[in-house]
Amino acid sequence: MENALAWAQETMVSTSYAAPVLFILFHIIRPFLFIPVAFICITGGLLFGLTYGAIYSLIGVTLSSIIFYFFIKLMPKLFERFHRLREKMFGKHSQLSLPQVLLLRVTPFIHFHLVSILLIEMTRNFKEYAKLSILSNVPLAVVYTSFGQWFQSLQLHHLLVLLAVILLMFYFLRKKEIVMKWEDFFAPDLPK
Repeated sequence: MENALAWAQETMVSTSYAAPVLFILFHIIRPFLFIPVAFICITGGLLFGLTYGAIYSLIGVTLSSIIFYFFIKLMPKLFERFHRLREKMFGKHSQLSLPQVLLLRVTPFIHFHLVSILLIEMTRNFKEYAKLSILSNVPLAVVYTSFGQWFQSLQLHHLLVLLAVILLMFYFLRKKEIVMKWEDFFAPDLPK
């Protein structure tokens, strides 16, 4: 694990400018690949360290937010679908404050672009949206990139224990019910 990480970091250093650009582009295409933002930010911490990983993640998620702003303005039906989802989750007449939006942005199970919809509704124009988007993306980039930096400092046996705990939790927290159709349960046994 340590050798693979060292190889990845050496490759990043040797390619100089290409690696950060590719990392930022990966942030931009992330929504189309259905990859969580947190995963990419953690990867940035592993590959680039806390400082550069957070900077590159901040640039990437901010560009993704800006592209989403223009994309959603071109597709009003999609905006309405996101708006209805926001109403279901937060109420029809709820007004969230900026600290609440910052907390939602860091929460891993809240959709990234749903928070962007909240920011669009809180602002009057693109300039305000871009400013609030950058402000809300800073905690996201720093928190998850620091997780990546923390994972990098772990030794192999600590990572294996962490992986084993996650797998055990996955096993014990699984859904423990069996769904059987009525016809299958009461099907007559036919002689062979």
